[in-house]
Amino acid sequence: MIDQAVCELAPIVGVTAACAAVGEPRARHYRRHRKSPAPPRPDRVATPQPRALSEVERKEIRRLLNSEEHVDEAPATVYAKLLDEGIYLASVSTMYRVLREHGEVGDRRRHATHPARKKPELLATGPNQVYSWDITKLHGPQKWTYYYLYTVIEPPPTTERLSRRRRPSFESPAAWPWPMGTPRTARFKKTAKDRPRNVPSRRQDD
Repeated sequence: MIDQAVCELAPIVGVTAACAAVGEPRARHYRRHRKSPAPPRPDRVATPQPRALSEVERKEIRRLLNSEEHVDEAPATVYAKLLDEGIYLASVSTMYRVLREHGEVGDRRRHATHPARKKPELLATGPNQVYSWDITKLHGPQKWTYYYLYTVIEPPPTTERLSRRRRPSFESPAAWPWPMGTPRTARFKKTAKDRPRNVPSRRQDD
């Protein structure tokens, strides 16, 4: 009975006023008459902007921007020149929009092309052709003392299997561990710990 009264009054005064008149909570009325699933919404038809330029006006803007007089000028420059002559066709953003639709916006300078370069490769077809080296820093017997381990590895030729790698040999002087300094000069760096105690430090205040 209440639902029937709300349905009869809703087209006249609305659902909110009809529910208030019969004392029915509006949430309960919507919950009872809810449709599941919701009905599909009608397709929205795009309405054109009433202040949009017509096709004739857009063609006139494009013709003016591509004319011999303004073909090498930016739309902002063309816009300012037309205002000096007392002519207004469109805003600067609209001019860019018209040119963008036809693919006429962009840098027209000649840019340098950088093709992809092929990484250099070293191909070994026999022994003693290609070598690889590495340096490892090792701690020495004292504090602040380090050794540099130079390793020279000869990779296997392409005709051999990769698993048959030759291990570095310490018989070559290039693989000896040399102390800190030049690779062939055994020279240690002296620290504050190595100085004689009777020699004052340079940082000691006068």
